[in-house]
Amino acid sequence: MDSLLNRYRNVTILVLVIMAQLVLLAYQVKSGSDVRLIRVWAVTAVTPLARALESVRSGVATFAGSYLTLRDTREQNRGLREELGRLKMENQFLRTELSTADRARALGVFQARSQSRTLAARVIGTGAGAGSKVVFVDRGSAEGVEKGMAVVTPDGIVGKVIAAFPTASQVVLITDPVFAAGVISQKSRVHGMLKGQGSGLCRVDRVQSEEKVEAGEWFYTSGDDRVFPKGIPAGQVKIVRPGGAFQEIFLEPSGMRNGIEEVLIVLEGVHQQIPAMPNAGTAVHLQSPPPDDTLAPAPSASAAPGTDADRLRDRYKAIGEAQGHKFGEGGPGAKPADFNAPLPTATPPPKPAAPTSQAPPP
Repeated sequence: MDSLLNRYRNVTILVLVIMAQLVLLAYQVKSGSDVRLIRVWAVTAVTPLARALESVRSGVATFAGSYLTLRDTREQNRGLREELGRLKMENQFLRTELSTADRARALGVFQARSQSRTLAARVIGTGAGAGSKVVFVDRGSAEGVEKGMAVVTPDGIVGKVIAAFPTASQVVLITDPVFAAGVISQKSRVHGMLKGQGSGLCRVDRVQSEEKVEAGEWFYTSGDDRVFPKGIPAGQVKIVRPGGAFQEIFLEPSGMRNGIEEVLIVLEGVHQQIPAMPNAGTAVHLQSPPPDDTLAPAPSASAAPGTDADRLRDRYKAIGEAQGHKFGEGGPGAKPADFNAPLPTATPPPKPAAPTSQAPPP
């Protein structure tokens, strides 16, 4: 290294002297903007480095700010999700409470309007087995419940008590195959026996093939089974099929449409009248009759107006008589009647002469 400097020492000194002179000239010389040339060179040389450092600084600052913002947003999202879950649970709870209040109010209204003495009960459990159609309610023999009592809702019958314990009762539902109840149709008063099928539909047996039962017709309890009072809705007919000696009738039980969380046990039943079918003709609105724009009937001795053809025939006959035309007697040169002529007016009958007064004989 020392030999290299010694060899190029003169050249190195010359370069340093030239550089020093350039610096001095740049310090002394000013640009057109009254800025020293050395300042322009320094700023030009430092600007790219400053720009790069600023880009790095702003990128780091942006990344740090975004990271902190996302971290806070994540915490806020987690808090909002927890709040949303809590509000959903409260909403579901309020809906359940509202539904329970509505059912309780419906039971209260039904109890107030029904002539039968009933006891409100709540379903607290179901029987063992996947297809069990037996439930337990929280009313028992201590409240006067006995075996064989009917269980209903405001919408219809639900089942009957098959066992009464001191604090609870066992109820077989209407859909159980062992269930049976006497029913009668609303329209034709057809008697039958309602039986469960283990599914959503029940069957009405012992309805003769010649009896008239239509789909959509309602069945009510008939009171023949000595369990359900007469006049409680049982269900609406969905399927009617002809069979052998008896028809195949399937209906949807109405008492279980809105669930059976709250039911009524009939302690003392009172028979009621089955509501009559509404008269469809009473609610029909009829417009006023249209104006009569047909041809005026010709004067005739007959008081019956007849049809339009009869009135037209009478009109032609009257015009022919007014023109002296005899139908069926005209020859080849006979003049036909002018049926476009106006209809002749009837001549009023002459008034009878007033009686003259005569002087009495002397």
